[in-house]
Amino acid sequence: MRVASIRHAGERRVGIVSEDGQSIAPIALSVDEAEHGVAALVGKDLATLETLSSLPLSEVELEAPFPRPSRNIFCVGKNYHAHAREFSRSGFDSSAAQGEVPAHPIIFSKVPETVVATGAPVIIDPAISEAIDYEAELAVIIGKEGRGIRAEDAMDYVWGYTIVNDVTARDLQGKYSQWLIGKSQDTFCPMGPFAVTADEIDISDTAVMTWVNGEERQNANTRDLIFDVPTIIATISAGVTLKPGDIIATGTPEGVGIGFKPPKYLRDGDVVRIDISGIGTLENRVTERRP
Repeated sequence: MRVASIRHAGERRVGIVSEDGQSIAPIALSVDEAEHGVAALVGKDLATLETLSSLPLSEVELEAPFPRPSRNIFCVGKNYHAHAREFSRSGFDSSAAQGEVPAHPIIFSKVPETVVATGAPVIIDPAISEAIDYEAELAVIIGKEGRGIRAEDAMDYVWGYTIVNDVTARDLQGKYSQWLIGKSQDTFCPMGPFAVTADEIDISDTAVMTWVNGEERQNANTRDLIFDVPTIIATISAGVTLKPGDIIATGTPEGVGIGFKPPKYLRDGDVVRIDISGIGTLENRVTERRP
């Protein structure tokens, strides 16, 4: 099932997207519940929820599924074999001396305020960074609380999936030993357009693609993941309690801007389009901050 967070008639609503992707049936939630976006549905049996009259998607404003996550977004670095190789050779990888392919998942985070919806601008500031990159990622949505989760049990904790673009200031990533600043600039986590329940896609065989201004940049499959979703969940939950609504971005495949020579960084006016099979298409225009 595909779900979305929308704004209609001045109110946030959460609903079920039709199979043809043309309409949405809002779920009968209270105003307070709907303010949480798709997080209000996590843990609920969607088949039992009352829906209201459908609305054309063309007549509503699509928001990010989680307009403001309750916690930082967990992220995994260097998690596709081909991307690990291109990143290690880019000059921005502080762990390159340890080998191209990491022995253990590399975990970092992005602050909640980075999240924006499909169609919203990604704001870049040349006074802060001139090396802005895109990263298409499949993101996992946690469905129930857990700590010390075994890999063999991890999929029981997955509610669903969405798309994120882990926008990154590469020069800041290289400058600081920790990636938070380079990853957490305002608007640096476009998300959406939809979230899907776990039964909707086969994450062991899912296509991930990116175009910039219509030029194909990333064309990969989750078969190339170094660490699968159960391993990632087991790694993070070993001492960190995962909670319903937590989001884990699983890493980006080969084809990011720094993989080209010279690098293809994002510039004012560029349009980044990301498609992940079974979820949808996330599209955002890059806009330079004006004084």
